[in-house]
Amino acid sequence: MTDLEAALRRAVRGEVGFDTTSRALTTMDASNYRRVPLGVVAPRDADDVAAVLEVCREHGVPVVARGGGTSIAGQATGTGVVLDFTRHMNRLVGIDPQARTAVVQPGLVLDRLQDAAAPHGLRFGPDPSTHSRCTLGGMIGNNSCGSHSVAWGTTADSVRELSVLTARGRRLRLGQEWAGAPEGLRELADGELARLRTGFPDLPRRISGYALDALLPERGADVARSFCGSEGTLGVLTEAVVGLVESPRARALAVLGYADEAGAAEAAAGLLPLGPLTVEGMAVDLVPSTEGLPRGGAWLFVETGGDTEAEARTRAEAVVRAADVVDALVVTDPGGQRTLWRIREDASGTATRMPDGSEAWPGWEDCAVPPARLGGYLRDFRRLLTAHELRGTPYGHFGDGCIHVRIDFDLLSADGVARFRRFSQELADVVVAHGGSLSGEHGDGQARAELLPRMYGAETVALFERAKAVWDPDDLLNPGMLVRPAPLDANLRFSVLPREPVDVEFGYPSDGGDFSAAVRRCVGVAKCRTTSVSGAGVMCPSYRATGEEAHSTRGRARLLHEMLAGELVTDGWRSTEVRDALDLCLSCKGCRSDCPVEVDMATYKAEFLHHHYAGRRRPAAHYAMGWLPVWLRWAARTRTAPVVNALASVRPLAAVAKRLGGITGEREVPRLAGETFSRWWRRRGGRPTGGGDLVVLWPDTFTEHLSPSVGRAAVRVLEAAGLRVALPPTLRGGAVVGDGTSRSALALLTARRGQVCCGLTYVSTGQLDRARAVMRRTLDLMAPVLETSAPVVVLEPSCAAALRTDLPELLHDDPRAARLAARVLTFAEALERHAPDWTPPQVNLPAVGQTHCHQHAVLGDAADRRLRESAGLAGELSGGCCGLAGNFGFEAGHYEVSAACAEDQLLPAVREAPDGAVVLADGFSCRTQLEQLAGVRGRHLAEVLAEGLE
Repeated sequence: MTDLEAALRRAVRGEVGFDTTSRALTTMDASNYRRVPLGVVAPRDADDVAAVLEVCREHGVPVVARGGGTSIAGQATGTGVVLDFTRHMNRLVGIDPQARTAVVQPGLVLDRLQDAAAPHGLRFGPDPSTHSRCTLGGMIGNNSCGSHSVAWGTTADSVRELSVLTARGRRLRLGQEWAGAPEGLRELADGELARLRTGFPDLPRRISGYALDALLPERGADVARSFCGSEGTLGVLTEAVVGLVESPRARALAVLGYADEAGAAEAAAGLLPLGPLTVEGMAVDLVPSTEGLPRGGAWLFVETGGDTEAEARTRAEAVVRAADVVDALVVTDPGGQRTLWRIREDASGTATRMPDGSEAWPGWEDCAVPPARLGGYLRDFRRLLTAHELRGTPYGHFGDGCIHVRIDFDLLSADGVARFRRFSQELADVVVAHGGSLSGEHGDGQARAELLPRMYGAETVALFERAKAVWDPDDLLNPGMLVRPAPLDANLRFSVLPREPVDVEFGYPSDGGDFSAAVRRCVGVAKCRTTSVSGAGVMCPSYRATGEEAHSTRGRARLLHEMLAGELVTDGWRSTEVRDALDLCLSCKGCRSDCPVEVDMATYKAEFLHHHYAGRRRPAAHYAMGWLPVWLRWAARTRTAPVVNALASVRPLAAVAKRLGGITGEREVPRLAGETFSRWWRRRGGRPTGGGDLVVLWPDTFTEHLSPSVGRAAVRVLEAAGLRVALPPTLRGGAVVGDGTSRSALALLTARRGQVCCGLTYVSTGQLDRARAVMRRTLDLMAPVLETSAPVVVLEPSCAAALRTDLPELLHDDPRAARLAARVLTFAEALERHAPDWTPPQVNLPAVGQTHCHQHAVLGDAADRRLRESAGLAGELSGGCCGLAGNFGFEAGHYEVSAACAEDQLLPAVREAPDGAVVLADGFSCRTQLEQLAGVRGRHLAEVLAEGLE
C-alpha cells in the first residue's frame, strides 16, 4: 500500500480504489485520450472532497473530478487521483417549484433531475444526448448544452449558485456580484476590462476557454457563470443551485427534408425567429435507414411547443411553411417523436462507424460558428476533409451553428497521427475565419486546448493562465487542460494497443477479424450506464442491478482494452480482473443492438473465457450447465427422467448435486419431461402432412427435454396454417428431409446417429472448441436441409440467435454455417412468410411479459408484434432481461443479480397485469424465472395460439 493510498484511506469515509480494476475503469472517457490514474476515490460528501484535496496537495498529486465519464475532449482523465462523484454524491438535495430551482450534487444524473421536475411542469433546460447518464457536475464543468439550447441556452444560463472547494481547501459559494470570488480574481478582471469586452466572440455556443467575460460589471460580475466550462481546473464542485424552466405541455416535431446538409444548414438560422425549441440537423450518411423520414439527403428536426397538441402542431406547420423543403413531416404522437429523436441521440455512437464499417473518431466533435454562417463553414469543412483524404459525417445543433462530427482519422500509425495534427490545426483556422469557437459544447480538454491561441490570441490565453493561478496556484486540479495543455496528439488511447491482430476464435466480420478493433468499438458514450431502459431496450441489465462501472458494457470494454494494452492489466487472457468483470455479464446480447456502436460483449466474454480457461480446470457450472445437452440426452436415452426428477425433489440430495455442479442453492432444478418432443413426434408418425410449404422445426435442447409442450403446440399451429412440418435428420449420410430420421436401410447401415444442436451452452461458457465440434456435427446433419429451400423454424429465441450469429461467426471458415444462419426463422416469421393468408385464432386477451433479450438484440420482434396484434393479444411486452439468462442465473454467486434483473421490468409488469392477461415468455429461461420468482406460468406464443385453435 503506497503512502498516498494509506493517507487517503485514513482521511476519507468513501471508497478508495488503487487496485487494477478501479484504475483501469477510469483510464479513458469518451475521447481519443488515455491516462492511467494512481487511484480513484468515491467521496461521500464535501468533507471527503476536502480531505482528498489536502492529502493530494501534501503529496503533490493532481486531482481530476469525474462524473459520467462521457467527456469527448479528454478532460475526465488524469494521472493522479480521480474523484468519482456518481457513487455517493449523486442526490437531488431539493426542488423548489415556486422558485423554479433545484439543489443538486455533482454526481446526479440529468434524467433523475428531469424526472423529479416533470410533475411540477418543469425541466432543466440543457439536455445533451447523453442525458440518461451524464451528471450535473460534468455538465457544469463542460458548460454542456444539448438540443434545446436555442430555447433555453447552455448550462451556464441555468446556474444560480455553486458550492466549490479550491485546491487549497477554501469553501466558496459562487454567485453574482463577486459572490465567492477567490482573492485576486476581481483585481485580475478589473485590470483587463477592455480585453474582456472585446476579446471574446459573441456566440450562442462559445464554450472554449474560460468565461472570464462573465465577470464584467454589466454582466453581473457572475462568478458562478464564469466557473462553468472550466473543466475541473479551477475548483471542485460539491453542490449547485440550478434554475428550471417551464416545460411545454405539448410538443410537435417537424422533420424537414433538404437536398443536402448545406441546404439544411443555410435554412436553420432563418427558422430561429419562429421560436422553436430545437433546430437539429443531420445528413443521410448518418442514418442506417431513411424509413419514417421525409424525402431528402439531409434533415432538420425542429421541435415546437404549446399548451395543447393543436397549438404545438400549428407552430410546427408554420415552420414547414416557412421552410423551403424537398419534403416534410409533422409528428405529434409522443411515441413517434421518441423514435425519431433516438436516431439523432444515437448519432454520437453511430457516427463512430462510417457507412462501409471503417472506424471514425472524435477530436473535432463540436466546433460552433454563427448560425448564419453555418452553410459556408460546412462547405469549407468538407473541402478540408477532401484535401486531407478524410471522411466525416456532420450532424448536430444547426440552430446554434454547432456541428458534431466523427472523422476517419488513422490514429494507429505515425503518419495518420501526423495527419490528424495537421488537419486539426488547419480546421481551427477555418473555424476562427468564420468567427467561431473551437468548442461549442464539449469543452476543449486535450483535444483543442493547444489551439486556443489561434482563437483568442496569445494575450488572452496568458490571461487564462493568470486566472488559473488565482484559483489554483499549485496547479493541482486537472493539469494539462485549458492552460499549459498537453499536445493534442499525445496520450492517444490507441497507441498502447497491439499492432498485429490477436489470435482469436470468432471471426469478428464487422471488424475485419481483428479483436482489437472490436474492443475499440467502445468509445465511451456510456449508453450502457443508464439506470432505466425505454420500450423494449435491454442494455445493460447487470449495470442496472449493481450500479458498478465494472458491470457495464463500457467498463468491461475498458478492462479488455487494458488487457490488450498490457500496461495496467499485465496477465493477458489469464487476467482475474477481466474475468471478474465479465462474471456478471448475462450474455444477454443487449449491447449488440442497443449500443450505438454495437459492442458485442457476449461474444467478447465467450472469447475471453475460452482463452482464460484453456488447459485449466473450469468452474463446475461450466461442466454442469455448459454440457447440459449431453446430460439431458443421456437421461432421455436411458429413460431415467422420472428417476432424475424424483431425486431432485429430495432436498438433501438436490443440495449436494447443486453444490457439486456449481449451481446456486436458491434455485430449483427444472423438471425433465417424461417424453421428449422428438419421441412424441415419432410416436405421432414422424412425417409431414398437408400440401403447403415445408418447414423444418428445430428441436432445441429446451423444447426437446424441458418444455416439449411448446414444440407440440408449434406443430399444431404450423399445420393449422397449412404448412408441412418436418424435423431435422438425425442420421449423417443418406438422411431424408421430412421424417426426422431415415428409413433407408443403406443409411441405417452407413450413417452415424446424431442430434442437431446450436452449441449455445458451450458458447456461453466459453467452451469454443466443443461448440465448434457440435456445430460442425450439426451442419453435417443439416446437409440435406441445406439442399432444399425449406426454412428452419427455431422456437427458443436464444438458440435462434446462436444459429443466426454465433454459428457463422465461430465457423467463419465453413460456408455451410452462413447458409444455415440465413435459413433460420422465428415462429412468427415462419407464419408471416410462409402462410401469409392464414388468420390466427382470435384470443382477444391482454398480454404481458417480456421480449426475449436475444430476440430483441439479434432476431427482432416485428413479426411477433404483428402476429400478436392479429390474434387480438393487446399490450406491449416489457424490455430488459429476465435475469436467468440460460446458465447465468443458475450459477453460484449470481442469484441476487439475477433476481434484481427480473425486478427491473419483468416482474413489475406481471404484477401490474390486468386480470385474465396472458403472460408471454418465449424463452425457457424467462418462463423458469417467472415460475421460480413469481409463481407465474409464462407461455410461448405458440402455446397461446394452439390453445386458441380449440
